[in-house]
Amino acid sequence: MLRYVLSRLAGLIGVLLAVSAITFFLMHAIPGGPFDVMGGDKAVAIPEETRKQLLVLYGLDKPVWQQYVIFLRNALRLDFGYSFSSTGRTVLEIIRDQWPYSIQLGLLTLAFSTIVGMGLGIAAGVKQNSWIDHAGTLVSIACMVMPSFVFAVLLQFVFAVKLQWVPTGGWETPRQWILPVLANSLGPILTLQRYSRGAIADVLHAPYVRTARAKGLSEARVLFVHIFKNALTPVVTVAGPLVAHLIVGSFFIESIFRIPGIGFYWVSAISNRDYPMIMASTMVWTALISITYMVTDVAYALIDPRVSLVRET
Repeated sequence: MLRYVLSRLAGLIGVLLAVSAITFFLMHAIPGGPFDVMGGDKAVAIPEETRKQLLVLYGLDKPVWQQYVIFLRNALRLDFGYSFSSTGRTVLEIIRDQWPYSIQLGLLTLAFSTIVGMGLGIAAGVKQNSWIDHAGTLVSIACMVMPSFVFAVLLQFVFAVKLQWVPTGGWETPRQWILPVLANSLGPILTLQRYSRGAIADVLHAPYVRTARAKGLSEARVLFVHIFKNALTPVVTVAGPLVAHLIVGSFFIESIFRIPGIGFYWVSAISNRDYPMIMASTMVWTALISITYMVTDVAYALIDPRVSLVRET
């Protein structure tokens, strides 16, 4: 187990290097820059002499390969520098202050999605070909064909503009949480419903389930001890990465509902050519998602004794 974890951590270093290199050089390959006339309307008024001073100040006057080496050296110390668009704030300060909004949105989305998605999946798996199964399939199809940003705008139009039941955006009060959580839950509900339903359906007619029933065990005991315990194990495979994707923030949802999370700042960083913010966010997301996948694999092996992380020779 330790050998597997160490090998995955070594692989993580390679992934981070590859992602950082691709992101860095593609980012600089796009015409224009954060202090260039082509970089946006805000940069038009910057005098040429001031622009050159800013380039020297942030090290953007050096060759791109040299800038990348400097970035790697500073990143080893978790120093990503100052944001170009948020004056006087370091990138780590922005992540520290704004990430809690994304984490809160992600956890609320996860709780709602788990209740709805797994509830529909378990009910559909136990009552196959019933109206519950058809209803769960209908919900999952709706989640699959409806993009989250389209659903978000639709929710805003119906419940915020027309009915005026909730605000159109913000994150200060619980009433402002409702629409973003609903819009952000489409993908997780689809994933959890289909995986739960398929796992229950596979285990329901397994030999050990038939044996348990033949022994005279109650249907409730068969369901909760023999079916759920084994059927929901595959859900762990998607649950870990799902949590990681949720807590790193949703770019579209945070932008549409004006939630000051890390996803919102990442979208702003792209439009403003905020190189330090783009690189830091990409590195944090890559590391978090990669580590979550590794933890999921380890947890899956611990839960299911049939799975081994060690290659047999």
